[in-house]
Amino acid sequence: MAPVEYAVAVDEYLGHAALGEASRRVYRISLTGWTWPLVGRPIPGAAERRRAVPPVVPLALLDDPATGGRLRRALAERAGRTDARTVNRELSALRSAVGWWLEAGWVAADPTAGLRHRPPDQLAAPLGAAQVEALLRLPVSLREHAFWRLLHDSGAGAAQLLALDVGHLDLQRHRTRARPGDRPGAGITWQEATSQVLSWLLAGRTSGPVFVTGRRAPARAADRCPVTGQARMSYRRAAELFTALTRPLDPAGRGWTLHQLSGARTNRYVLGMA
Repeated sequence: MAPVEYAVAVDEYLGHAALGEASRRVYRISLTGWTWPLVGRPIPGAAERRRAVPPVVPLALLDDPATGGRLRRALAERAGRTDARTVNRELSALRSAVGWWLEAGWVAADPTAGLRHRPPDQLAAPLGAAQVEALLRLPVSLREHAFWRLLHDSGAGAAQLLALDVGHLDLQRHRTRARPGDRPGAGITWQEATSQVLSWLLAGRTSGPVFVTGRRAPARAADRCPVTGQARMSYRRAAELFTALTRPLDPAGRGWTLHQLSGARTNRYVLGMA
């Protein structure tokens, strides 16, 4: 028998999907986020969404001919607030769930038909030296400042940096430590000034994720700081924060993306600790 509520259908889909624990959590967040546009309401911002109670959505609403239009408008609005990778992942999660519900006969229409993924953010122009300088002068938290500096300075991918643990860093040599199986020359390097900022961020911590969120993780979670109990910061959260915090610097008012920062050419004057 088909469930009556969207939330119950989400539980059933995730219970049968071949997903790891982390991916299942990301899918649940994405699918829950679509409850607001399904009833014609804007998706709350990241901070508000964590405290908000999602609306109750009848699963039959997906068969409403007007639902596709509501999702299309929500997708356009979401694209103006966050990066393409996040938007595309959220859309893919909804499409996968709807496809499963269609096969189960729980819905008769696909409201995601015709919705298109955003072009990759890599096509956006990398930030210039003046933009990076303005970025690093923003009054943001030490975590953001350290992450942005490391991302720009090292040229590594954001997901790769967010996966780092404290033990991976060699702050004396300004690089990651060699690990078994690494090929010669592998690893991430950065400048001394970035090591200084990282040392301030990690004061008192000798293990666990380098970049953590402001919330505590469940005791069973592997990706948590053993000192503070805080969870590893996700790419989605890092991308949303970067876009939101850089919106005042963007003449278009949309904010920049992490890909634009990682693709920027390192400028030693900008990254100096003058």
